Amino acid sequence: MGLISSLFVHKVVGVATAATPHDDARRRSLFDAVAIDPDAPLDARVMVEDTAYYALCERVVREDPQGASVTLRIGGSMRCDDYGAFGLAWKTAVDLRSSYERAERYGVVLTSVSRYALVTENGRHFLELRRDGERRLGMRLSNEQTIAALTQISREVSGPDFVPDAVHFKHSAPSDTSAHENWFGCPVHFDAERDALQVSEAALTTPNRLGDASVSDFFEAHLEQTLGDLIEDNALAKRVRIEVSQSLSEGVPTLSDVASSLGMSGRTLQRRLAEQGHAYQDLVDAARRELAERLLRDTDYALAEIAFLTGFSEQSAFTRAFKRWAGQTPRSFRLKA
Repeated sequence: MGLISSLFVHKVVGVATAATPHDDARRRSLFDAVAIDPDAPLDARVMVEDTAYYALCERVVREDPQGASVTLRIGGSMRCDDYGAFGLAWKTAVDLRSSYERAERYGVVLTSVSRYALVTENGRHFLELRRDGERRLGMRLSNEQTIAALTQISREVSGPDFVPDAVHFKHSAPSDTSAHENWFGCPVHFDAERDALQVSEAALTTPNRLGDASVSDFFEAHLEQTLGDLIEDNALAKRVRIEVSQSLSEGVPTLSDVASSLGMSGRTLQRRLAEQGHAYQDLVDAARRELAERLLRDTDYALAEIAFLTGFSEQSAFTRAFKRWAGQTPRSFRLKA
């Protein structure tokens, strides 16, 4: 299970309801789809499951009469200040290269499924988006949002004249690409070998409008602390998932059993997980899903055997759980893997 900041959920819902701002029922329905309280204040630290977010993107595009441009409108609605300390570190970096280097190091504070890499090949510079998981429609839509958002905040810090040399997407082109070409203002290549912005050396080295080394250092220090906390949080969660995975063939272990394996009491483990924003049952689900997907992809075991190995007493219960996790049946996942 991957996680994506609820910041992006708020942006998706905002664009999806822009034409009907008083339709509170639809707004609530969209937030409910990803288990977010529509009345709670925006907190970018609150995360949602990647599969739920991708399903939301698919729904919004499907319901919008101008679906082809939804991803561009969502990405184009992003501003540096929306990203908190990450955005401020981006905005105050001395030039665009430094902004991209911050994305490369600190992008993980916004999502566990995406990474950024500033790559130079044959004199061409790319800010690559590298995303984990099945390349379902929702992921492809999210990739377009992200590349559009990177372009938007690059324009914000570098100046409105910023134009990429090119934009690259791994997925195939929609039936009409005019909206993409008009929005980016440069060639847009589909079926490419990467998801990326291609940017000139001149653009990378042009000073950012609000670049300030001392202010940037302050926000970078804040992000280093956040990154350190995140790594520590994820380390405990990962250890729990590993312990659960190793026990599933004998049934789902209790929290107390896992805590004992980790050398702590059940109460201590529960408290530490809660402090880090994790629920034990969510980690169990993540461990079962990871193991199920690996068995479906890499073995010829029957579905009944995989159900047993992932801690289910019946194949039907496994199928229902897998559909909830992945949005498709285990059989469909295996056929596509």
